[in-house]
Amino acid sequence: MLVIAHRGNLQGRKEHLENNPEYILQAINQGFETEVDVWYVNNAWYLGHDFPQYEVGFNYFVPQMWIHCKNLEAVEQLTNSHLNWFWHETDKITQTSKGYLWCYPEVYVEDAIVVVLGLPHKLPKNLKGVCTDYALKWRDK
Repeated sequence: MLVIAHRGNLQGRKEHLENNPEYILQAINQGFETEVDVWYVNNAWYLGHDFPQYEVGFNYFVPQMWIHCKNLEAVEQLTNSHLNWFWHETDKITQTSKGYLWCYPEVYVEDAIVVVLGLPHKLPKNLKGVCTDYALKWRDK
């Protein structure tokens, strides 16, 4: 099962580090794919959950990132890119640009990625993966 580090978190929530460009790359360098929150504002790219916080260049984005577009301008810019991106707010499920099903936290759909923010526990069978703040514990499960 694929384990995706939620906003770069590997060992629990660290809100002060989430979406920090270096924090994200540390998770990738440890072999994890990561979910990142991305904004496009005034011709610039930013990472950040509630607002554009860390400016990055477009070349920062790599295939190991699951890009959660936080504004429509980001969607417009990524529409024809090679990157794996998605948009959702409170939708129970969405589909990424690469065709993966991405579920809202604790919504389970077969062959989908589900957001599970807590520690490892029993999940329904046939999930594609989890996006979690405890990536190391889920990987070692």
